Amino acid sequence: MHIAPFDNQNQPIVDVGNAIVPLNYFNIVKLKSQESFDYAIPGYETCIVPATGTLDINVSGQRYGTLGNRKTDVWDGEPEGVYVPVGMRVEFTCLSETSEVFIAGAKYHKVLEPFEVRVADLDNVQYGSDDTKTHRKIKHILGQKQADKVGRLLVSELFTVGKGGWSGFPSHKHDTDCPPDETRHDETYNFRFRPNYGSGLQMLQQADNAPGDSYHIVDGSTVCIDKGYHPCCVLPGYEMYYFTILGGLSQRSLKQYFQPTHAAQLKTIPGIMDMVAKFK
Repeated sequence: MHIAPFDNQNQPIVDVGNAIVPLNYFNIVKLKSQESFDYAIPGYETCIVPATGTLDINVSGQRYGTLGNRKTDVWDGEPEGVYVPVGMRVEFTCLSETSEVFIAGAKYHKVLEPFEVRVADLDNVQYGSDDTKTHRKIKHILGQKQADKVGRLLVSELFTVGKGGWSGFPSHKHDTDCPPDETRHDETYNFRFRPNYGSGLQMLQQADNAPGDSYHIVDGSTVCIDKGYHPCCVLPGYEMYYFTILGGLSQRSLKQYFQPTHAAQLKTIPGIMDMVAKFK
């Protein structure tokens, strides 16, 4: 499902119990200097990530100050985040002139401990190549390094390297819960482009070698994926970013199932198995 950009007025874009991706939650909160926002979401663990701006965050009395260092856009610095346990009350205040804040969530039942993710805590991987049109960089905010601290939520930022190219290829899916071969993970993306009038394409193919669907994605598009193979691409001459939320059904580690027709391409893309290993 494609959700075109709109003014959500700080209300969830993907709310709890969403019909397409019930394991996910997603909100974008926009604040001005000294404005605050608070929430508590029973049944969902969340992660606060400033897309731009700097925040002061209080999670049930635990304070995390001056979080976030990006001013212009998501390309302007490294991400940071704060993990908020299931149902816990949190309030954050904008310390910069303005801020745009992503709130990612996954359905879960245990209450863990809050913690912060600073630049040094990121789990980064870069793979692909210009020749294969698959060159990209992934910055895991809740990734392998945080595996023992989080329930079922995976949060990452993905960047195309260079201008133009494909992401999420070879085509893969994760809609069937049969570990260790494949795990069910609902997935939500929010896309950005540089320059911001760039755009791309999100493919969605339900069965191998059968015609599928596609969405024209623009700056601010949100895409919800519950099943099917789902590569995406950006037009030549533009850079693409997408904020990624994964919520598992029975476990946190993501095990992808690669589309049989294109699975041989795994051997042609440098470093791709390192990328697969990082989604833990």
